[in-house]
Amino acid sequence: MYDLLVSPFTDFAFMRRALAGCLALALGATPVGAFLMLRRMSLMGDAMSHAILPGAALGYLAFGLSLGAMTVGGIVAGLVVVLAAGVVTRASILKEDASLAAFYLLSLAAGVMIVSLRGRNLDLLHVLFGSVLALDDGSLLLIGGIATLTLFALALLFRPLALECFDPAFLRGVSRWSPVAHYGFLMLVVLNLVSGFHALGTLMAVGIMILPSAAARLWAHELPALLGLAVAFAAASGATGLLLSFHADVPAGPAIVLMCGLVYFASLLAAPGGLLAGRLPVRHHLES
Repeated sequence: MYDLLVSPFTDFAFMRRALAGCLALALGATPVGAFLMLRRMSLMGDAMSHAILPGAALGYLAFGLSLGAMTVGGIVAGLVVVLAAGVVTRASILKEDASLAAFYLLSLAAGVMIVSLRGRNLDLLHVLFGSVLALDDGSLLLIGGIATLTLFALALLFRPLALECFDPAFLRGVSRWSPVAHYGFLMLVVLNLVSGFHALGTLMAVGIMILPSAAARLWAHELPALLGLAVAFAAASGATGLLLSFHADVPAGPAIVLMCGLVYFASLLAAPGGLLAGRLPVRHHLES
């Protein structure tokens, strides 16, 4: 049992780094994913994970594996898509989902085209699927720093974010924190997607945000319990996915997300709010 579960992490530094990165993502990105789910914006997380691709790809092709260039490029691309979609929504008859879908599809296509024209197939795989087993000190510091910033920001904005999830009109009527909470939260989404990009790539980063949160929602009917359970699911999935990757010699990023999916499907079958046990009686304050 020791050789199966513990030895890979004690014997290999790259496995310890990958585990540290996964735990940091679980602490930072997964709570953001829980709020995305409660705000009915889960698909926005997927759209934004694709939207950062051209900026990260340009940084990668211009400066190689430069952590700063790829991070800044991803953040700028994500913010441009968010702001452009907001402008189109307010200046046209298109709804937010349609304008966001249009810009993220264009962004995804542009990113893949940039990497395909200037890079190699290996470059495209690195950008799309990440390299969690190759995290260096700089990447770990970035992921840990974003996770720390996210935890402090969520602690500061917890009450307005919770109110905006369940009754945004009430929050706008009684508090000036509504725009701060909304745009601050969107910034946290972009930052954590960029953080996840360095470990899991653009296609996999959103998986560790949404799948553990969806699984936790089937078990929990209070917000603090939901957040804690989602983080625990994400951390366990990260460790299990790394072990699966090590022993079965499969890509680590997809293995981690598949473990998140396994937790989700198990919860869907066994949880009080799942398919077999009927619907979970939900308190009004957690309705979204």
